[in-house]
Amino acid sequence: MTGLSVEEAITRAHQEEWARVVASLARRFGDLDVAEDATAEAFVAAVERWPREGVPPSPGGWLATTATRRAIDRLRRESQREAKHRAARIVHDDSPAEPTGAVEDDRLRLVFTCCHPALAMQARVALTLRLLGGLTVGEIARAFLVQETTMARRITRAKVKIKAAHIPYRVPSPDDIRERLVGVLAVVYLVFDEGYLASAGDEAVRVDLSDEAIRLGRLLRTLLPHDGEVAGLLALMLLTDARRSARVSRTRELVTLDEQDRTAWDRDRIAEGNALLHERIKVVAAGGDPPGPYQLQAAINAVHTNAPSSRETDWSSLLALYDQLTLLDPSPIVRLNRAVAVAEVGGPAVGLAEIEPLVAALDGYHAFHAARADLLRRLGRDGDARVAYDRAIGLAGNPAERAYLTRRRDLLAG
Repeated sequence: MTGLSVEEAITRAHQEEWARVVASLARRFGDLDVAEDATAEAFVAAVERWPREGVPPSPGGWLATTATRRAIDRLRRESQREAKHRAARIVHDDSPAEPTGAVEDDRLRLVFTCCHPALAMQARVALTLRLLGGLTVGEIARAFLVQETTMARRITRAKVKIKAAHIPYRVPSPDDIRERLVGVLAVVYLVFDEGYLASAGDEAVRVDLSDEAIRLGRLLRTLLPHDGEVAGLLALMLLTDARRSARVSRTRELVTLDEQDRTAWDRDRIAEGNALLHERIKVVAAGGDPPGPYQLQAAINAVHTNAPSSRETDWSSLLALYDQLTLLDPSPIVRLNRAVAVAEVGGPAVGLAEIEPLVAALDGYHAFHAARADLLRRLGRDGDARVAYDRAIGLAGNPAERAYLTRRRDLLAG
């Protein structure tokens, strides 16, 4: 981390090492609270000591060692719990650990532990976002459109249930892995989504999270090379992330898809994503399972990324794909995205008619108000558009997105 200030080094270490340290301690001690608390204490120690002593040559190693010591100290203090003492002594054993799954990766094991079917789906996703991605409770709450206190209780209950049910820390066997896969894919995609467009904080994007999600997607692909939705999720993330460098302007404003410099897109990632999709098309054509939601979303992104320009986007094909996706997932957000495609094919009035009924479900979602504002603007209803932009700006947590919405609002007449 040469050239970084101490504060920047600590921030970078948190982004790069948090999940690795938590997952490593979870494997060693089998206790998520111990793992998370000890890791947090290690970062507190870094904040206190690195300004005086300097950033260590290996920040990750320093944090892991410090967190391990803090965990051992905590377990020793709980002298009445002999089982915990035995767990602490295991740390001093230098013999190789027994295999715990098909893929030897602590973070992937942590994902499967947090996504155990004994937990409610939302709890699985939220807990893994906290422990794997290091997101704050507030950031996770915004991703779920719930109150922060509600999310805090959900995460606490999930950790208590893991401990009480003795849920093992391992990648599951082939017999039960598919039962857990839906939750794992949801976790990985939400981690990616938070990195692609951060819901809070000063950074527009969190490259560490999107890169981590893609890395996990590749590991899942190694684990389940013939699963269509695993391939679809990886393709979706690659095709979306390919546009990363063109999504935020030099003035730190969000650049929408139709205004992006397509020459700045990552062609290697686009090619890899397209290759995964073409492989799935061949499998489906040969009688394989029909495409699932992630494969359809990847196909939607492929239509966008393969268009030479925004004007040449095949909106009719996009609408057909959204029609298929809505049959599988008729959620309000999918219907909102479909309405945008409807507006491009049938005009803004038709799109607005599709969007309006979603207000009850999406009134707290900034993208709903942003899409509605744009359609109102296109219809010449500037007063109504301004109100909708104001609502979207008030709800948006991303600074680049707020800057874009503010500029669009300020361009309205009057």
